[in-house]
Amino acid sequence: MQIKLLVEGGSMSPGPALSQKLGPAGINIGQVISKVNDATKDFKGLKVPVELDVDMGTKQFEVTVFSPPVSELLKKELGIDKGSATQEKLQVANASIEQIINVAKTKLPTMLCKDLRAAVKTVVGTCVSLGVLIENKSAVKIEKDIDEGKYDTEIKEEKTETSAEKKAELATQFSDLHSAQEKVIQQEQAEKEVEAEKKEAAAVEDGAESQKGKEEEVVPEKKK
Repeated sequence: MQIKLLVEGGSMSPGPALSQKLGPAGINIGQVISKVNDATKDFKGLKVPVELDVDMGTKQFEVTVFSPPVSELLKKELGIDKGSATQEKLQVANASIEQIINVAKTKLPTMLCKDLRAAVKTVVGTCVSLGVLIENKSAVKIEKDIDEGKYDTEIKEEKTETSAEKKAELATQFSDLHSAQEKVIQQEQAEKEVEAEKKEAAAVEDGAESQKGKEEEVVPEKKK
């Protein structure tokens, strides 16, 4: 019997969801947690796919650990907790091409990509969904740059180290952009709140007018 899990590297813990998955196999949950945490200790802070191969006769099991998803590797590489919910309006990081190549090299052995260049493009595609800039550009533009051969040298030489100066420069440029984007979003939110207040006030006013009209229609009949 095979059981697939997605766990926090080195931090798997008991819970209803885990019991529900492991219950039918009849294996010791404590032992599973201990073995899985030991097998995934090098992936602390990452979501890691794990597969348990259970012998239903002996209740013995083997733990197989797979490479974390590209999105998790990117988050660790860039030091972010999550991607952007509004990718077009707010970015969450500004990666160097070297960092993208580093993630691609890490993930390549378990990817269906024919070479590192294809793996880099896959990682760049994930940056689009996370809201991550690369070299101060949108990930979509970087994809086109890769197609045009702009980063062929870095990819061919498998450059994975970003100089401290470059990191500082990318961080400064991103900080300025991020602040500007946050101001725009805050302004949009304020405008929405004002608009909502106007609609609420209009609704209250309409309700009051409607009630007044009903009261005027009900006129007591005079006694003869």
